Amino acid sequence: MTKISLIGCGRWGTFLGWYAANYGKAEEVWMYDIPTSPNFVELKNTRKNAYLVLSDNMQLFDNLAAVLQNDFVIISIGCQYFRGLCRELAAYDLHGKTFLLAMKGLEEPSGERMLEIMRSEIAQDIHIATLGGPGHVQDYMRGVPSAAVVDSDEEAAKKTVVELMSSPLIRLYYGNDLIGNQIGAALKNVIGLAAGILDGLDWYGLKGALMARAPVEVGRLIKHFGGNPMTAYGLAHLGDYEATLFSKNSHNRMFGEKFARGEAFEKLAEGVPTLKAVKLLADRYQIDMPISQALYSVIYEKANIKDSIKQLFERPLKSEF
Repeated sequence: MTKISLIGCGRWGTFLGWYAANYGKAEEVWMYDIPTSPNFVELKNTRKNAYLVLSDNMQLFDNLAAVLQNDFVIISIGCQYFRGLCRELAAYDLHGKTFLLAMKGLEEPSGERMLEIMRSEIAQDIHIATLGGPGHVQDYMRGVPSAAVVDSDEEAAKKTVVELMSSPLIRLYYGNDLIGNQIGAALKNVIGLAAGILDGLDWYGLKGALMARAPVEVGRLIKHFGGNPMTAYGLAHLGDYEATLFSKNSHNRMFGEKFARGEAFEKLAEGVPTLKAVKLLADRYQIDMPISQALYSVIYEKANIKDSIKQLFERPLKSEF
């Protein structure tokens, strides 16, 4: 029997567990979260959340050691909590296990990618893959198909994930740029904040320009760390724009929209802390990232939103490519 585990029972994590149990090859899915987590409490009490009902082959555990008995583990938690989880995991025997990281962000203030963090904190023979690309739980639960990209520094790890998780609902592609796909997936959340701000201002016409120019500066960051800048135009970044820059279900876009209107947004928007990490990296390595820099000045330094956008158009003229 193929049993897999899931750490993190938020919106996306719970869906991935449900998907693996109902569309993937998992015969059982063992799910873990902090016992006091509101998401976990709701699932334990009702076996459902706002988006789905747990199937009979999904079990809930409030003990981390229990779910680590399985050889395949999906992790979907807030990126800023990931290092702490890795330090907990390091106390267990993880030899030979495969981990699928389903989070999209950079750690703040280190600027590190999730796979880098796991490798640095867990000195064991483990296999790690990452998942990126478009898709909202609400759409998937209506049967709307999409695609995603799986990447790793090990071909065998990619194959394990694709064979276990691919289905007609989510077509999985093999990635070939681990650095680019991690950075691209993380920064699409940052660009989602910018799109939301344009929505909040009713400046919809600028979203086309945002979509055209954002992958250019994301590509510069990818290139600096040794990836292929063209990966910014793939599934993990540009491919995720509809779900992040336009969808009413996007937390990052909604954060930006409410921010522009002076309203609070209480749900997790990974782009907010990731923006801090991007600013740190751009400054440290002198990478030209004008959209991200302007966004940082607006969100963290309380700069005037309209003035900051207009300043982007006052930069020295140059060729598009």
